[in-house]
Amino acid sequence: MRSTSIRDYALDAVIYISLTLMGLATLLPFANVLSKSISEEWAIVAGKVGIVPVGFQLDTLRFVVTSGQFLHALFISALVAIIGTLASLLVTAMTAYPLSKRELPGTGPLIVLFIFTMMFNGGIIPNYLLIRQLDLIDNLGALILPALVSVFNMLVVKSYFESLPASLEESAKLEGARNYTILFRIILPLSGPVLATIGLFYAVYYWNDYFNPMLYINSASLKPLQLYLQDIVMNADTSSALNRSADDLMNVPAEGVRSATVIASTIPILLVYPFLQKYFIKGVLIGSVKG
Repeated sequence: MRSTSIRDYALDAVIYISLTLMGLATLLPFANVLSKSISEEWAIVAGKVGIVPVGFQLDTLRFVVTSGQFLHALFISALVAIIGTLASLLVTAMTAYPLSKRELPGTGPLIVLFIFTMMFNGGIIPNYLLIRQLDLIDNLGALILPALVSVFNMLVVKSYFESLPASLEESAKLEGARNYTILFRIILPLSGPVLATIGLFYAVYYWNDYFNPMLYINSASLKPLQLYLQDIVMNADTSSALNRSADDLMNVPAEGVRSATVIASTIPILLVYPFLQKYFIKGVLIGSVKG
């Protein structure tokens, strides 16, 4: 028994050490970008910045976040993320609620159809033709409508709804409550953990999405933060990318600007997570296991 216990402890130690090392390895690129965003100009130009900053300055970050283009792109991304997340949560909940009623006829085939669309889709060209036919090219609606419902998220919410006691709805129906009243006044208030979790999934998707904007957005005034970030990373001439004069950029290295832009675009979504962390694991486990 003792040798088995020692073997178990050794195995647990190896697993924890391996997971810790892998976790730290995933942070190395972020640490490098962060170091470049706050390191001195000469160190960045000389290529001496690794995962530890060389010197310390905030001029590059200040230069990036005071750019008019950056602030406008930040506003567009925040607008799309907020509206898209709220709309997606509403439509996802309204889709999951009837599908959670197994006694309703036709729910089985409908769920199969939803799962089919999760596994297969029409592809980029049919999607683009559909968006163009809907007259959504160069419109923020093209960034929200294609991702309005994630089938995976809907199935998680559906499973959570199925885990709620049926007696709640029965009591409400005896009092004369209709389905919409039951959903919005009883079911959704009890679904905080799973809605917070799915809301975080949607918010991260809308915030990080750059492929749909790249396909559907042509106007510079409608470019979200990720497209702006792509312009900064891909464009070696940061003065044209940032709309600043060469004099403004004299003491700001291009690599530092790129790194500072990446950090500045990552911070907002990182600030959201701590407020939803207490719901995150609980919501995923309940919505995935029960039902």
